[in-house]
Amino acid sequence: MMYLNAFLVCGAISLVGQLIYDHSKLTAGHITSLFVVIGVALDTFGWYDKLLKFAGMGASLPITSFGHSLIHGALAKAQQEGLMGILLGMFDLTAAGITSAILFAFLVALVFKPKS
Repeated sequence: MMYLNAFLVCGAISLVGQLIYDHSKLTAGHITSLFVVIGVALDTFGWYDKLLKFAGMGASLPITSFGHSLIHGALAKAQQEGLMGILLGMFDLTAAGITSAILFAFLVALVFKPKS
């Protein structure tokens, strides 16, 4: 049942993104930013953790989980270190993803050449 829930939730999030892209003038960057903010909002109200329990990796894969990770780390660090913890905590949970994205982008840039 967990596989079905993961498939349905991840598919629904992707479907919403595709519908917004097809039926509005928003670019992919706008939609990505919107989904990160939605992930932040859902985690702020405590709903994203419930979605993670329901869908597992189906809620962890879409871009909304990046917003969830940002705010989750910031709030946890803010409880420990106060106001400065908000700025530092955002990168605790997301550092591995950001670092790997930069590293792989660099490696791809070394292998492939742009067409222009």
